Amino acid sequence: MSQPGSVRCGPNLVPPVFSWRAMVELVVPLAITVLVVQNGQGVAVLNAAGHQPPINAITVACGAGSMLAALVGTVSTCLTGPVNAIISSSGERQRHYAAGLAVGVFALAFGLFAPVFTRLMLATPPAFVAALAGLAVLRVLQTAFNVSFRERFTLGALVTFLITVADMPIFNVGAPFWGLVIGYAVSRLLERKDFGAAGA
Repeated sequence: MSQPGSVRCGPNLVPPVFSWRAMVELVVPLAITVLVVQNGQGVAVLNAAGHQPPINAITVACGAGSMLAALVGTVSTCLTGPVNAIISSSGERQRHYAAGLAVGVFALAFGLFAPVFTRLMLATPPAFVAALAGLAVLRVLQTAFNVSFRERFTLGALVTFLITVADMPIFNVGAPFWGLVIGYAVSRLLERKDFGAAGA
């Protein structure tokens, strides 16, 4: 038994508790956000980089990883778009896997030494962190804009971008999901020719 005032190191197991309220308020929005928004972004980024990601295998792996991660109270696992965009933003396509392995190793190291990294991040000026993050996603934004506004569905892409940047959740569902839904609806209404050209 630990002494009063001592700090317990190691993961704390969190037993699952099921309720209908949690299903409606948490599970459904998270499932939509992870499967549709996060995984959708990751798959789109990898496709744009010339890769052919196995969507079914990714979905199963993310689900299994999320169930394991939930036991220690952490966030869901997903195929994030920004990370994959950074990994595949430069270099030879056949060597992108090396960047993915490096990101995985760094993530494990960050998890093992999370208290140290957390203190460093909290001690870092917020402006420096924001500037560093902005520099990291410059190439990502450039690629995203080139793909989104190059040919078809430009209005829908613009609406999706603006709603996502607004970051206003509706019914406890995040703005990225509504950006995709409303952007698709706008394209269906105002860009019907593009759907015809795409064969949809």
